[in-house]
Amino acid sequence: MLALKKLNFFLLKFGVICMIMLLASPGFTQISAPAPGQSLPSGTQGNIPAGAQGLPSAGDAGKAQGMPANANQKTNAKQKTGSSNQLQNANQSKLIATDSDSTTAPTDSASVARQAYLDRIFGHKVFSQKTFNPLSNQPIATPAGYTVGPGDELNISVYGSTQQNFPPVIVNRDGYILLDRVGSIYVLGKTIEEIKKNLIGKLAQFNPSLLGQGGASARSTLQVSLSEVRAVQVYVTGEVMFPATYELTSLHTAFNALYLAGGPNEIGTYRHVKVIRDNKEISEIDTYEYLLTGKLDKDVLVKDNDRILVGYYDTRVEVTGNVKKPGIYEMKSNEKLSDLFRFAGGFTDDAYRAQYKVIRFTSKQRKIVDVSESEAASFELKSGDVVTVDPILDRFENMVTIEGAVMREGEYSLESNPTLKKLLESAQGLREDAFAGRIQVSRTRADQSIENLSINLSDIINNRLPDLELTRLDVVTVPSIYQMTEVATVSITGEVNNRSFGDNGGKFPYVANMTLEDLIIKADGLKESADLNNIQVSRRKRDVDAKFADAQIAEVFVVSLDKNLSIGGKESGIVLWPFDEVIIGRSPAYKEQQYVRIEGDGVLREGTYPIINRNDKISDIVQRAGGLTEIAFLPGATLVRTSVLPETNKLDEEEAEDVIEKGVMDGKVEAIDGVSKQENIGINMMRILRNKGSKEDLIVQNGDVIRIPKRLETVAVSGEILYPTTVKYNDGMSFLDFISQSGGFTKTSHRRSSWIKYPNGSVDRTRRFLVFNVYPKVQPGSEIFVPEKAGNELSPLQMLNLGIQVSSALMTFIVSVLAFRSISN
Repeated sequence: MLALKKLNFFLLKFGVICMIMLLASPGFTQISAPAPGQSLPSGTQGNIPAGAQGLPSAGDAGKAQGMPANANQKTNAKQKTGSSNQLQNANQSKLIATDSDSTTAPTDSASVARQAYLDRIFGHKVFSQKTFNPLSNQPIATPAGYTVGPGDELNISVYGSTQQNFPPVIVNRDGYILLDRVGSIYVLGKTIEEIKKNLIGKLAQFNPSLLGQGGASARSTLQVSLSEVRAVQVYVTGEVMFPATYELTSLHTAFNALYLAGGPNEIGTYRHVKVIRDNKEISEIDTYEYLLTGKLDKDVLVKDNDRILVGYYDTRVEVTGNVKKPGIYEMKSNEKLSDLFRFAGGFTDDAYRAQYKVIRFTSKQRKIVDVSESEAASFELKSGDVVTVDPILDRFENMVTIEGAVMREGEYSLESNPTLKKLLESAQGLREDAFAGRIQVSRTRADQSIENLSINLSDIINNRLPDLELTRLDVVTVPSIYQMTEVATVSITGEVNNRSFGDNGGKFPYVANMTLEDLIIKADGLKESADLNNIQVSRRKRDVDAKFADAQIAEVFVVSLDKNLSIGGKESGIVLWPFDEVIIGRSPAYKEQQYVRIEGDGVLREGTYPIINRNDKISDIVQRAGGLTEIAFLPGATLVRTSVLPETNKLDEEEAEDVIEKGVMDGKVEAIDGVSKQENIGINMMRILRNKGSKEDLIVQNGDVIRIPKRLETVAVSGEILYPTTVKYNDGMSFLDFISQSGGFTKTSHRRSSWIKYPNGSVDRTRRFLVFNVYPKVQPGSEIFVPEKAGNELSPLQMLNLGIQVSSALMTFIVSVLAFRSISN
């Protein structure tokens, strides 16, 4: 029994928890809006759009389920405060509905097509966009014609000679209000002014100052106003996006209710929205009045149980093309094609207005109707018509063009310029460089082909020929004499500054009467190195007889020039001709400073020394450096000279590097401009210092480096030996001694090709005397190298065996031939 009670308690607890979770879930407390394309049955009060009734609380949710507006009305002012917020709640419901429409994009093709069609209907976007808000929640004055009903809250006060404020009173279900000392007063269906007059009569017996006495005006005034308005139920049915019952305030209009319902759907009418009250049609709203003019004369304040009915549209047409607002528009029976253009905002600037195309459905197929501009005001449209306004043609009906050597090029009107002379007058005449002997007129024929007319304009101007009649699209071209001549230039190269050489290449436009001095100034003047006594001017020879081999093709003038280019000085007197070329030579007496560097531990003062004389020698540089030190190793002195490879064509980087490494260039190798290499020149410093000025004493060049090391005491041995190493030098050691201390030769050593490199950069090789190898002398700091034998080289024994084999084969062949001849005989 105890176990059964525990089980029942557990089930009850579980059920309570589930109920709480269900009540707290969003799906229970919020009713979602229908998806686009879904509509509710007319008059349905159940699944209305989320928040259409406000729905912030369970009480409001109850109203959404079809409860009468006065079923839950409270009799005190504090409880009635919520009804004043119905406007804000209704507006929030519209935002929720539009948000759900915008965030939940249709996925299937039918929904996408439906939404695209809705967007083309004029007015749909106004009702569907959440940023549009016709439901203003701002406090407004009580309308004079407002009729009071159950649920309205009134403020009554007296001011003037007497002051009295009554507590707010609420109109009850029966239409009465209750005032102290006065009792019940019936106000249902009365206006504020009527209630005010009634109250003055009731309160005058207690406050006589409300009535005037002796013809005088009243000393006190009674004021009646609305503090809270009643909520009303409005039914929006028919072809709207969200048909449902909506709770509004009595100050809202039928247009506000239509907005809350999302406006007409794809088959609903925008022009005949009916307002039905007490089973009678009291108004018919045309939303185009508001959408096009902002006016809405037939809009009415809603009352409880009003019905907003949206029927089917009668006539809809579409306008496309060059109108300001293409789309689908609903037409009334008395409206014509011109009204459709007015609805669409009129034409764009480039619209073709002479004729319009109307595509119309017949009972069997479609057809095209052409409507002229004059027929638009009377042309009657039918439902389904598609009106197209095309753009105008991109062509001119009266244009002629003149270009070239005239004062004002451009396009002109044919009516104002019917002839060539008149067109020239409009273009303000010819330029001075115009060539009037032959001009061209490009004329467009009727078949749009182009023909050319060549005319002597001078004859027409001088009336020797009749004036030319122009036609549409004629293009008159007046050539310039400069367009028919080669552009003349003059050039200058050599020792001129010409800071813009990279742009002009030394060429300048030719100008008549330009002198040599003028050209030098254009080239930014002369360099310091210019040879003023060797200026060459090369001039083309014209009209040369090319039949002769020695025909002169150019004429050269060599002139001297004063460095002062001023007029009146020592001028050249050379007036340049077109295509003259001027070469400013370099002065032989001008040399820029040149330097030689001497370095090493064997010189007293290392450093860079200028070349003073053109024939400065190595001994001169050593002397300027203070001579040699006691540890100077003269046999190791060397001269490093930088040389620039000769300019030929171009080669790639790998070939250039290979040339520099080898220091060799054959006829097939091409060098890059500016590629240079350093080479060691072997010098005998002992002979140079012993016989200064001798042939051994070389003339130094700019960039030379003289290196005099200190005494060296080792010799490097490398190549095909057993143990390549560096051996200490001792006096009396021979070439083979150093080889021996490096392990000796190997079987593959090529002994007779061994060579040595001396410290001064010179090289000596092994020589052959009879069958003996004569090895070179070794000096300290030298490098000995023993190469490897080639793979196909034979030893002496192998060569002897090969010779014996060849001789034996030859003797055998000879014996065989002699024996064959003996047998034949």
